[in-house]
Order: sequence, then C-alpha cells, then structure tokens
Amino acid sequence: MRDRRFLTSLLVLLACCGAVVRAQSTPGHLPGTAMPTITSVPVGAQASPNFNADAATDAYLALIPPQAKARSDAYFEGGYWLILWEFVWLAAAMLLLLNLGWSAGMRNVAERITRFKPLQTLIYLCEFTVAATVLTFPLTVYKDYFREHQYGLATQTFGPWMGDQLKSLLVNLVLGGILGMALFGVVRKLERTWWLWGAGVSIVFVIVVVLIGPVYLVPIFNKVTRLDDPKVTQPILRLARANGIPARDVFEIDASRQTTRMSANVSGFGRTMRITMNDNLLKRGSLEEIEAVMGHEMGHYVLHHIYNSIFFFAVVLVVLFAYFRRGIDASLKRWGEKWQIRGTGDTAIVPLAALLLASFLFVMTPVLNTFTRTQEHEADMFGLNASRQPDGMAQAAIHLGEYRKMSPGTLEEWIFYDHPSGRHRIHDAMVWKAENLSVPEPQGASAP
Repeated sequence: MRDRRFLTSLLVLLACCGAVVRAQSTPGHLPGTAMPTITSVPVGAQASPNFNADAATDAYLALIPPQAKARSDAYFEGGYWLILWEFVWLAAAMLLLLNLGWSAGMRNVAERITRFKPLQTLIYLCEFTVAATVLTFPLTVYKDYFREHQYGLATQTFGPWMGDQLKSLLVNLVLGGILGMALFGVVRKLERTWWLWGAGVSIVFVIVVVLIGPVYLVPIFNKVTRLDDPKVTQPILRLARANGIPARDVFEIDASRQTTRMSANVSGFGRTMRITMNDNLLKRGSLEEIEAVMGHEMGHYVLHHIYNSIFFFAVVLVVLFAYFRRGIDASLKRWGEKWQIRGTGDTAIVPLAALLLASFLFVMTPVLNTFTRTQEHEADMFGLNASRQPDGMAQAAIHLGEYRKMSPGTLEEWIFYDHPSGRHRIHDAMVWKAENLSVPEPQGASAP
C-alpha cells in the first residue's frame, strides 16, 4: 500500500510540474546584456610614456554602459541567493523522500523486481534520479531557463532546452548508476572502511569522466567540428606548439544554440586532449581577444591544473566521505527506524547522502571557489606571457562581465567568485602591459 501511495504521489508531482511549464513556457524577447564590442583600445589604456595601470583599468571599465553594469551586477548578486535557495530546496526534497517513506518505497520496488543486489541498486538509483529531478524541477526551470532569458543570456526556446534536460537526465542515469553500484558494492563488502575505499572509487570515477568528457560527453549536447579558418587557427596552434602542447587541430562548439556566453577550453588529457572554443567567442571576439583567451586555456594545460585539481579534489573527497561516515551513523541512530533504512548498505539511504553532500558543498563554497580562482589567476598570467595580448585579455574580461559582477568587494570575491573579478583581470593585464610596454622614444632623444 505504501509503494502504491509513493507511485501515485510521484505521478501527481510530474503532472504539477508539467502544468507549471505549460503555463510559463513562452520565453520573453529581451535584448542582450549590451556589453560593448571593443574595436580599439581606449585612450586612457593606450601605450604612452605616462601609461598607468590603474588609469588604464578605469578607462576600460568606463566603456561599460551603466545599464549593462547594473544588469550584470543584478544577475551575479542574485546568484548569491540562489546558492542558499538551491541548498534549502534540495534539503527539503531529500527530507520529503525520507520522511514520507518514498525512498524506502523505491527500494522495495527494486527488491521486488530482482534479488540481484547490483541490479537492485541500479533500479533504485534510476527511481531516485527521476524523483529528485522532478522535485527540483521548478527551481531548475526558473534558474536555468527563465532567469537566463530574463538577463538575455539564453537563446533556446523551451522545447530544445527541455530536450537538453532529458539528455542530461539520461547521462546522470548512466553515470550515476555506474558510480552508485560501485559505491554500494564497496559499502556492503567493507563495512568498517567503506568511507575510505568509497573515496578511492569516486576519485577513479572523476578521472575517467575527465578523460572521456571531450570525446564522448560534450558531443551529446553540442556539435563539435574542426575549425578550418587559418586566420584563427594558425596563431592558436603556433601558441600551442611554442608551449609544448601536442595539438594539431582547433575545434569549435555550437554553443550559440543555447547561450550567448563566450568560452573556450583545453580539456581532457593524453589522446583525448582538445583545444576547443565556442562559436560565440569566434563571432564576437577580436583576434587579439581569442588569442588571449586561448593562451589562458593553454595555461591550465601547461601548468598541470587538471592533475592538480584531481589531487585537490581527491583530498576533498576523502574529507567528504569521512563526513559521510559520521553524518550517516549519527542520523541512522536517531532517525533510521523512522525512515525505514536498514543500514549503511541500504539504497534507501541515498537521499540522506545527498543531503549531507549538499550541506558539505554549501559550507565549502569559499574553499572550493578559492582553489579554482587561484588556478584561474595563474592561467591568466600564463596567458598574458604566452599570447602577449593584454588588451585582448581586457576585452575578454568585459565580455565575461555580462554575467559576472565586474567590481566586487574583497570578501564578496573571496566567497562567491570561482574566477578573478573582471576588474582584477583587467588590472592584471594592464600591469603586465606597463611592465612590457614598448614606447617609441621621441625623435632627437639621445642615448644615456
């Protein structure tokens, strides 16, 4: 009877979410964020004997229209609250699954279908992933669809956007199912040290995903093609060869079908390493800007940031699984009987694990952001030295300012920014320009 109530409730949730979407699925037609397309260096940032990095930074920032700055600030500051609301919403959804017995009901359904433990785990995880997706869908559709259109950052209508969401759901079902079966296998066989071995399994899983991502995962969502414009590719490949990057091609992603955001990356490693940029960068960025951005992305590769990140997150995963062990033991001791969870190896425990994961990531936000922001700053400096395009870097910072507040406070940047702020990036570029400035001497000047 309990299982029947669970299935009925899930169908009601699906129907309600569908009604919300049907009522609100027509996107608005708002203009873009109106950041300037810079075709020349502003007067205050031009090379001269009196060049000043602070004044040059202000000259670039002065190019941003007040309306564009206000929109960018509002978008990014709204994201601060979304961090909180995402945590609260997810916590409420997971507690709903636990307290109403839905998680136990999903486990019971899986056990009735098969006696094979790994297959029970897979079935439960598919049920859980669908249920969690439905429960969090109202916030997801607001955050990733309506809000992106509101600020002029999205290009998809609801149908194609929903198609990508379904693709993402299928990827999560496959990858989550594989990881979940492996983790529960470890938990059931190693009752005392499961948390340590579970961290190890998760680390291996992360490495595999990083390895296969550029070749097998990205093409699920976007078309990836080889870029054949020598005006764009030759400077990039020269830059790659000069820095020991074994790349023969540059690839393009059709991101404009989804967003107006500009991006690029050097992803994967070994034979899956690829230099990729999205078509928004190609359409909107100057050649100097493209070269500066690609120099930055190559910095991640040359400075071994992928490997450093794997090591850092390996440590984080060990801490996370130790937190899992303490949190799960304490929670089951107090509420395990109420939630009908039989022990750590019971799949019905997944909502509790998701709740603990969400709380861990919420508290660790400044730490994780600081690690990533530090790597991004290192890549910025590498990119400036490699590309020698400080004005291109400044142009890129302004374009990225369409969805990142350009001039935050110190504490604000430390907590919420996973990249240096636009002001800091432009200032770093102008400091580099000041240190490497070549200004022709006036005619008639004598050598000292």
